[in-house]
Amino acid sequence: MPRFDLPLAELENYHPAVSEPRDFDEFWAATVAGSREAGGEVAVSAPLDLFSAVEVRDVTFPGYAGEPVKAWLILPTHRDGPLPAVVEFVGYGGGRGLPAERLAWAAAGYASLVMDTRGQGSAWGSGGDTPDPHGSGPAFPGYLTRGIETPETYYYRRVFTDAVRAVDAVRSLPEVDAARVSVCGGSQGGGIALAAAGLSDGLVAVMPDVPFLCHFERAIGLTGSDPYQEVVRYLAVHRGAETRVFETLSYFDGVNFARRADAASLFSVGLLDPVCPPSTVYAAFNAYGGTREEIRKEITVYPFNEHEGGQGHQWRAQAGFLREVLGSAEDGERNA
Repeated sequence: MPRFDLPLAELENYHPAVSEPRDFDEFWAATVAGSREAGGEVAVSAPLDLFSAVEVRDVTFPGYAGEPVKAWLILPTHRDGPLPAVVEFVGYGGGRGLPAERLAWAAAGYASLVMDTRGQGSAWGSGGDTPDPHGSGPAFPGYLTRGIETPETYYYRRVFTDAVRAVDAVRSLPEVDAARVSVCGGSQGGGIALAAAGLSDGLVAVMPDVPFLCHFERAIGLTGSDPYQEVVRYLAVHRGAETRVFETLSYFDGVNFARRADAASLFSVGLLDPVCPPSTVYAAFNAYGGTREEIRKEITVYPFNEHEGGQGHQWRAQAGFLREVLGSAEDGERNA
């Protein structure tokens, strides 16, 4: 894949004007509040008889509108008191899969909650278990245009709210230190992590890996790859719908969530990425934290990688980053 986006020096100073609705905060405050008011209990199974070094529990928590969402809770078997937690979100088309595929954070000593993505889990991996019980107007196959007629009906309104409620759920667990919760994910999971960061208070760290769902207007015009091409195909049929579509997408743009986030962050980007173009990742990274210079943010650059990014190398970077951040937080508590 040849380089097709801006040079790195320009990416590092890329601050595009990204559309932001006037009622962005009101829309999301009402959405999240309504889902919290809908109630529902966090249900945690007994440990599954699968492993000895980790403990796996099947979790169901109330997501958007109180609807049940599945997750895996994976804990180190040997632990002394509540643990810092990492909530992980999954890439496009995948589900929570099987717990054996998600052991790294628990092996590193964290409580790990892996959220299923409603309606997904049949494109790759080992499947998902959470339906999306909402209909949609005309849409191109995939998820990116489902309910795109309005922000209220858009698919990612439900997914992003599920993510906030996943953070709420993990904080309610006795095995978890509610003051030390982080979020992470790759591609779609990275975009969901940014939404959770912009909508949840008190997160310790946010680790979006080659994040999707950022700077829609540029991505949809720049890359010929799916999933962004789903919107192109939709608009090729629904001629004249551009204004309505991009207005809806502005409520879900990772750049707008990044501006509102305040946790320490570690991004990653592949400079040859045709799925999530580098400029869309940098748009979110450069906006992260708004004008608050005290907020720690870093980005790992993979100059010769596409959408796979750093893979295991990036997880190692995340583990080191999170250890540093948690160490700093604990030092601050001791000195307070």
